[in-house]
Amino acid sequence: MAATPALAALTRAGVPHEVVKFGHDPRENSFGVEAVKALTPAGVAPGQIYKTLVIAVPDGLAVAVVPAAARLSLKAAAAALGVPKASMADPAQVQRVTGYVVGAVSPFGQRKPLPTVVDCSALGWQQMFCSAGRRGWDVAVAPQDLIRLTGAVTADLRA
Repeated sequence: MAATPALAALTRAGVPHEVVKFGHDPRENSFGVEAVKALTPAGVAPGQIYKTLVIAVPDGLAVAVVPAAARLSLKAAAAALGVPKASMADPAQVQRVTGYVVGAVSPFGQRKPLPTVVDCSALGWQQMFCSAGRRGWDVAVAPQDLIRLTGAVTADLRA
């Protein structure tokens, strides 16, 4: 199995993690919802599953990690990052900057580290699931490891 940049970054950092794979439907474009549908029958709580969203901020791009079923508050993300405003990033720019396709953006192993904010609900879990860098692949990690590796701040990001 070829490791994704995300998995390579976790291994390099010595972070304990577990890869979970599920069948990705190429017609699906709600990737977080797809992960919830695939992982909850296996005993994963829906609230443990997070999506990685890339947002445009005045100085470039940033990452927001929020529960898969939640809507991101761009205003809250901007405030947490200390910028006046944020909007959803252009998918082509996301791919170019992160090295990942939309629907497989991982907070780990991006081409260029981006400012990151994680929804504070993640701190309520021993493990959280987020993209492993390929559609249909998630990785379980401790929220503290995600925060430490990405240099993230935490805030309530749900709209």
